[in-house]
Order: sequence, then structure tokens, then C-alpha cells
Amino acid sequence: MTKFQLTRRRVLRAAAVAGGLVAVTGSSNMFGTARAQSVRKTFVLVHGAFCGSWIWRRVADQLEQGGHKVFVPTLTGLGERSHLLRKDVDLDTHIADVVNLIKWESLENVCLVAWSYAGFVGSGALESIGNRVSSIVWLDAFLPASGHRVLDFTAFGNVVNSAIDKDEAGFGPPPKLPVIFVTERDRAFAESKLTPQPIGTFLQPIKLSGALERVVRKTYIRFPKFPQPAFDKALADSKTDKSWATFELPEVGHMAMLDAPDRVSELILQGT
Repeated sequence: MTKFQLTRRRVLRAAAVAGGLVAVTGSSNMFGTARAQSVRKTFVLVHGAFCGSWIWRRVADQLEQGGHKVFVPTLTGLGERSHLLRKDVDLDTHIADVVNLIKWESLENVCLVAWSYAGFVGSGALESIGNRVSSIVWLDAFLPASGHRVLDFTAFGNVVNSAIDKDEAGFGPPPKLPVIFVTERDRAFAESKLTPQPIGTFLQPIKLSGALERVVRKTYIRFPKFPQPAFDKALADSKTDKSWATFELPEVGHMAMLDAPDRVSELILQGT
């Protein structure tokens, strides 16, 4: 056998081994990618009164960097949609904002996240799209019963009545945000983004049939620095129900997604 033949055989053998290694490495990457894709989650983050999608930006960025799909609707009449503020905007309008997003984007296996006022919105939305939601995370959010109104649980009664007397479509927002809402670092930023809340959203009673209770995975997160008896009750009720996981973050204000986006993102992921 000639030297050339021996060299050629070695080259072919080496190429075959290399090809096998490439195939194995490629398969490993493929399986790794498949596993990564299998754990990707779909989140719909719903903001509270006077706010918009901007309140969730830091949390949404973190979730998206983790490979998750994140939708952050701004409710009608608020934030960048404040030009749509009208007298006929009510709780049903905001519920439809969330329901239609999930339907038109064909979302399934959703983790629905609601903050503050959005506890009403999320509870109402689940009546229509509960079959598309696999988990919910309520952050310092209302857990209403059928027939409740947002106004029944807030101190905005005089402000709302004054706006009604003036024939206005919205009321507020608060001129100043104390530390029970947000740290001094972000106070000016948050105050610059607030817009009036549509009056009808606080006046309309919600209609519920128990869709929220039928969600399998439920998480309630309380920020006790912000005093709100309705949230305290929601936390207490959740602690007595084994279908809920509960957490408390006493060091952050009501706008915890600004104060502690890392921790909030972690807890949201735990809730899926």
C-alpha cells in the first residue's frame, strides 16, 4: 500500500469522525434550542389606573431577554391612548382591550398579570378567555366579587363626583406620588406619565361567574408599604386557599415594577 493511500485513508477517516462530531454537536444544539423553546412563556401584563404600558417596560424587557413572549396593552383612554378618553369608556371597554388582544393575537397558555385596578380588568377578561389562560399573577391587585365597583374600594369618591359635576370624561391623576407608591428616584418619571382615568371604569359594577377561581395556577403578591384594606383582604383570602401561592415584598412601594423589576420579574416567572 502506497504512502498516498495511507494518507488518503486517514484523511477520510478523520473527516468521518469530524462529521460525526458535527452531527452530534448540531443535534445537541437543536435539542437545547427545542428545550429552550418549550419553556418559553407568553405573558400579558395589564397596568393599573392612571398608567399605561410604560409602567411595565422594565419588567417586560427582562422577560423578553429571557426568551419569553410579552404583550403589554395600554387600556383605552390612558397613556399613549389618552387621546381616546371619552365619557363612554367604562370597565367593559378595558376588559375588551385585554380580551381582544388575546383573541386577535391567537394567544394560548397565557400567564395573565394584573396590577392594582387591573384586578378588575383581569377578572372580567377571564370570563371570556379563561380557557386561554393557564396562570394568573395579581400584584397588589383587587380581587372583586360580582357586583363590586372600583369606586367602592378607593378614596377617589369626591374627586370622581367633582369630575362628574364638571361633565368631564376622566378624573385625576394624583398630582404627587409619595414613597408608598414609588421611590424618589423614579417619582418625577412616573408623575410625568400619569393621565386621567376614565370615570366610567370606576363606576360600572363588574359581572363575574367564577372564571378566575377556575384558573389552576394563581399567585397573589402584596406590597404592604402601600396601605389598601382591599389588598390586605385579597392576600388573607389567598393564603387560606391552597390554589393560590402568596408573596409579600414589604420593602417596595405600590409601583414595584419600577422599584424592583428584577424581583417582580422573578416572582411573575415563579407564578407560571
